[in-house]
Amino acid sequence: MSFFFIINIGDSMDLRYVSKSVDDTLTLAENIESEKFPNMVICLEGELGSGKTVFVKGFASSLSIEENITSPTFNIIKEYPNGELPLYHMDVYRLDEVEEDIGIKDYYNKGGVTIIEWADLIKNDLPEERLEIIFKIVDENTRVLVFKPYGKAYEELCESVL
Repeated sequence: MSFFFIINIGDSMDLRYVSKSVDDTLTLAENIESEKFPNMVICLEGELGSGKTVFVKGFASSLSIEENITSPTFNIIKEYPNGELPLYHMDVYRLDEVEEDIGIKDYYNKGGVTIIEWADLIKNDLPEERLEIIFKIVDENTRVLVFKPYGKAYEELCESVL
């Protein structure tokens, strides 16, 4: 069974969710998808194998996207336009190898949901309002997900889902 708890540090609120399995992470992503809105931006951080792409798969499935979701490591951006809202899935791990501007900021206002893996690598290019989720590996199956909402819409989303 997974659970969450809230830690208040000064003015910031960190919500922590403990996922005990891939199914827990998928279910959490589906619950967050239920609160989706146009131009939503979700930033995922965490080491390789921590569950970032699993989260995106759960979110995409709930958007009724039937395509196989894989990490766009070498493509950087994969677009899935055929769901309830368009999904823009980014993996910016190799972005420093790309020399030209690929228009990441343009996706934030295209009316869909943008999910960015390795978002901590492009902090200066992230919108002010967003939801950050940091994945921390505890053991083979257990992950702690730290939620950091930036902006009222994301605070309300966290309150609704967690």
